[in-house]
Amino acid sequence: MLDPRLTKLADVLVNYSVKAQPGENILIEAYGIDAALVKEIVKNVHAAGAHPYVNVRDHAIMRQLIMNGTEAQMQTWAAADAFQMKQMQGYIGVRGGANIYELSDIPADRMKLYNSIYYQQVHFDVRVKDTRWVVLRYPTSSMAQLASMSTEAFEEFYFNVCTMDYGKMSKAMDALKDLMDRTDKVRLVGPGTDLSFSIKGIGGVKCDGELNIPDGEVYSAPVRDSVNGVISFNTPTPHDGFIFENIVLEFENGKITKATANDTDRINEIFDMDEGARYVGEFAIGVNPYIQHPMKDTLFDEKIDGSFHFTPGNCYDDAYNGNKSSLHWDIVNIQRPEYGGGEIWFDDVLIRKDGLFVLPELLQLNPENLK
Repeated sequence: MLDPRLTKLADVLVNYSVKAQPGENILIEAYGIDAALVKEIVKNVHAAGAHPYVNVRDHAIMRQLIMNGTEAQMQTWAAADAFQMKQMQGYIGVRGGANIYELSDIPADRMKLYNSIYYQQVHFDVRVKDTRWVVLRYPTSSMAQLASMSTEAFEEFYFNVCTMDYGKMSKAMDALKDLMDRTDKVRLVGPGTDLSFSIKGIGGVKCDGELNIPDGEVYSAPVRDSVNGVISFNTPTPHDGFIFENIVLEFENGKITKATANDTDRINEIFDMDEGARYVGEFAIGVNPYIQHPMKDTLFDEKIDGSFHFTPGNCYDDAYNGNKSSLHWDIVNIQRPEYGGGEIWFDDVLIRKDGLFVLPELLQLNPENLK
């Protein structure tokens, strides 16, 4: 029997997130999941009068392709998939799999080649810029393990998060977006953290379920050379199959001048992949009331209630600061009291303390008002 929650999720993806319209082409890219959700998405795309196309992929096969792929192969692969992506008006990426560490043993130079050619040309240059897209994780036993939850409890959590009232969240975000549009100086303060930068002229962008599911952040980007100070992250964060912890970054005039972590050599290899990797392309504030604790999955963790994330690497066009890189790595800090607390200041005015907004116009973004 079909789980009715899958039907509701497919409806959210097709009709709220991507807003499929008659005659449009919608690409569904499915990694490591069973057919039930894909079939429901296809059904909803057809019901909207649009044309569904499906790519079924597997992370173990991707590992083999990347491990031994040549530059010429990557270029041909990217050209073929970029051509397909250019025919699409919408993209739905559903990503699952039994092993989060499937790509962890790919050498850094191989991942750099893949990211700089394939991911850059297909996703950054075409999908992100030219389609209405949404990406989500699919619930698996491995995700439940990472979240330290039973499979049944995790499924309930997952569907609460992914099918929440994103329209209500979107309206509540308006005041924060407007404030970010007017803000110059941002200061982040917390244990091991005192960081200042400007977002003047860049403004805010709402993430309210139209690009990611789950969603729940408002983002901007620092003026590229304005970041100064130190930031200590308190959330484990995956990158290419490796879990980094205790990340500390020091900045001078926008650039990461020192980076340490549980594998300092490895993290510096990442930041040395290109010039833009040591500069920051995004600053975002997380507000999803259903996501309270990290589960080592960036798509969830970056939306944690009472968090912010700071992103070395490529910026987005709609919060453009000129930084270009093959890297875009959302690293999360949680500021609720049980994680050490912290403050966010805009133009010397305190806007959030210990994970809760304190300005009257922003109180609607606190968790009790979003559920």
